[in-house]
Amino acid sequence: MKLHSTETKQYQTVTAYDADGVELNAIRFTHSLVVLPESEPAAWPVRDFDALTAADFAQIEATQPDVVILGTGERQRFIHPKLIMALTARRIGVECMDNQAACRTYNILMAEGRKVALALVLPGQP
Repeated sequence: MKLHSTETKQYQTVTAYDADGVELNAIRFTHSLVVLPESEPAAWPVRDFDALTAADFAQIEATQPDVVILGTGERQRFIHPKLIMALTARRIGVECMDNQAACRTYNILMAEGRKVALALVLPGQP
């Protein structure tokens, strides 16, 4: 799906997505990544949702977002609370949704000026 352009060009904006990847500012990615509005996207060493560990969330915690939008793949799945205990302890919210909903939600929160992190589980390799 292609998304419409807005006044957020200075930020990392999701400009398109499909089942195999995501475009950020018209650059395609097919591997798992963490996206913050004002930083370059960072590769995230996650192969699939079932392989997630608490250590995978340490990279996100270091960025100190207010909320993490976790894209869990083609369908919505929920993360076990013990994997995100460090985030919860710092009052960082984590919302789980399928990748398409995660991309849309990230764009909305980013456009509102929220300190949001998008963590996407994608099938490719970095």
